[in-house]
Amino acid sequence: MNEVKRVVIKIGSSLLADQSRLTPRWAFLQRIMEDIALLRDEGIEVVLCSSGAVALGMKMIGVTPATAGLRDKQAAAACGMPLLLGAYKQIGHEYDLNVAQILVTLGDFEDHSRFLNTKNTLHRLLRAKVLPIINENDTITTEEIRVGDNDRLAAKVAQMVQADRLVILTSVDGLYDRNPSEPGAKLVETVRDVSEYLSVTESVSTLGTGGMLTKLQAANMAQNSGCTTLIANGEAEDPISSVLKGQRRCTTCIAHEAPLSGWPLWLSERLHMAGSIVINADAAKALAEGERGIGRGDVISIEGRFAKGDVLHVYDEDGNERARGLSDFSSEETAILVRNLEVPVRQLLGYHSHAVLIERNNLISLDERHLPWEAPKPSAR
Repeated sequence: MNEVKRVVIKIGSSLLADQSRLTPRWAFLQRIMEDIALLRDEGIEVVLCSSGAVALGMKMIGVTPATAGLRDKQAAAACGMPLLLGAYKQIGHEYDLNVAQILVTLGDFEDHSRFLNTKNTLHRLLRAKVLPIINENDTITTEEIRVGDNDRLAAKVAQMVQADRLVILTSVDGLYDRNPSEPGAKLVETVRDVSEYLSVTESVSTLGTGGMLTKLQAANMAQNSGCTTLIANGEAEDPISSVLKGQRRCTTCIAHEAPLSGWPLWLSERLHMAGSIVINADAAKALAEGERGIGRGDVISIEGRFAKGDVLHVYDEDGNERARGLSDFSSEETAILVRNLEVPVRQLLGYHSHAVLIERNNLISLDERHLPWEAPKPSAR
């Protein structure tokens, strides 16, 4: 605890909302806010990433988790967020905890300037000793433009604020070596390489949008920024501090000893794939050796619709993700450049350019610490 100065807490919907009545679990909220107040008194800053708004709003519009469509969930989020924030504010008042709400979208993490603006707001709230409560703005997001789960969202927040710990509270004790309901399932207490356990992470809770897979993805993102993740059961007295003090069982995902920071971290840790390219063998070799960026003659195929400044995922011909980098051209411009290698750029685009799709200083090679994305099928060759 002495080395922990800043903690990001993620709480799942199944802990916050009664699964049958779709109402707040007041006793749980009381324990959470009391524990956060205790951490504050010990000099630890806390950021809370809270699910629950959609679940709590469903009853108001007459739907259930089984029947709700996208529009239902958007409307439910609008109804449930004031209820959720009101509950936090009401209980927080008992412990002299001021709370603030921050609703974010995918763009607040993927666009660099918006990322920095959100980061600055969080740091200002922490300086004022206000508890930031963060959730995705589910009222305006659609499946194509949403983060989709608060586990990875919490990991991005942990990166933003340079947190020492990410605590993910869920309905089980942590990661098991198989489905926890199976006989002989054992808790995995320490994880260094999350990729070893991806095959046992398929289940998803009734109310939540993420299962253990998204928790391990979040842990990997946190590891890369030097933040250790603790995955634990939220049904306990002092649910946060007891985990931080090592007083009960949980899964600890150890932070990397040489974490990324700043620009390389933002560039490599994505929540959404805007687009991708496949490069030839010579370009992949040069990429591995750090010799240069990626030119139009290196590209075999492209996938997705992206704009200048979007981050592209770079794959080799075998489908292995090799790098991520900032595109200097839109997908339309890239397609034109790749299909017309013999034609000068000025003639194709109307302005002069060296036709480097991704500059070397805007490119980061992936290593074994990153979880790769599965390569999409190319649509242009």
